[in-house]
Parts: sequence; structure tokens; C-alpha cells
Amino acid sequence: VDLAGSERNKRTGNIGIRFKESVGINTGLLALGNVISTLSDDRRRPGAHVPYRDSKLTRLLQDSLGGNSRTVMLACISPADANFEETLSTLKYASRARHIK
Repeated sequence: VDLAGSERNKRTGNIGIRFKESVGINTGLLALGNVISTLSDDRRRPGAHVPYRDSKLTRLLQDSLGGNSRTVMLACISPADANFEETLSTLKYASRARHIK
């Protein structure tokens, strides 16, 4: 699954339909981040609630993220100073995915 599109709306200057689309993408990515955080939490009790139903994206990925599957995440980052915040955010996201159990 390609998770491109997590850019900050203020930086991209998206308006109209593109703004609405990017809000939807970012909402799905936030929900996926919440699922990843829950699955990677060492203190999580067996049978604890995982918020798969918070978005269409997480519902589609439910079988791939839970159970006996393996999760792989490729993070595309940039060495440019202008992309520091997004690169840091991407690395934190990937780090959480790395700890899924």
C-alpha cells in the first residue's frame, strides 16, 4: 500500500477538491498511526481494543496488520532541510510500525 500524500496542507497550498482529498488521506493515515501505536504498545493487554474501524484504510489493512502476518514499511525520507519536519514524522511513524507485535 502506498501511503503517499501525508504532506502538510499549509505547506502545499492545496485548496478546493485537493484540500478535501488531502484531509481524507491524512485522516486515514492518522487512524493507521493509532492502530500501529496500539499494536506496538508493549503494555497492551491481550484482547485489548485495536481501532481498526476508525477508517476505511485501517479496515482494509486489518488482516495485514493483525494476526500472524508480518508488516513491512518502507519510509521515503529526504535529507533536505526544508523537509526536516516531514522526514522526522515519517521516521517516527516507521519506528512505531517496526515494533508491531
